[in-house]
Amino acid sequence: MPDIRARPLAESEKMTINLGVVDLGQIDLMVQEGFYSNRTDFIRTAIRNQLTVHAEVLRQTVARRTLVLGLQDYSRHDLEAARDAGQRLRIHALGLVRIAADVSPELASATIESIVVLGVLQASAPVKAALAGRIQ
Repeated sequence: MPDIRARPLAESEKMTINLGVVDLGQIDLMVQEGFYSNRTDFIRTAIRNQLTVHAEVLRQTVARRTLVLGLQDYSRHDLEAARDAGQRLRIHALGLVRIAADVSPELASATIESIVVLGVLQASAPVKAALAGRIQ
């Protein structure tokens, strides 16, 4: 079995949101009054607060769905070891899954049965194309 270790995310993902002008104005007022350093600080804080409010539900859902939390890296060596052991991987993650750049589409197809990522999947375009029917 590949040696896959979950660890906290060190990267971030850019996100775009649309807000009404009144909401945006209120955020700008909070920034001007010194409650937040900028709009991004306000939005990050609001998101973290909501995640804290729902922390128990999130924890239960992660456990129920058997999701790995954090970062999962799959190297060519990991997938070759799985292939040699006759194993097919079911990847279920909340966070970031990275499939190494030197993994061929053929190796990925031979070793990865399914992928469910709530977050970000980083893999080469050919690997993503080879796994397209298995990515949920």
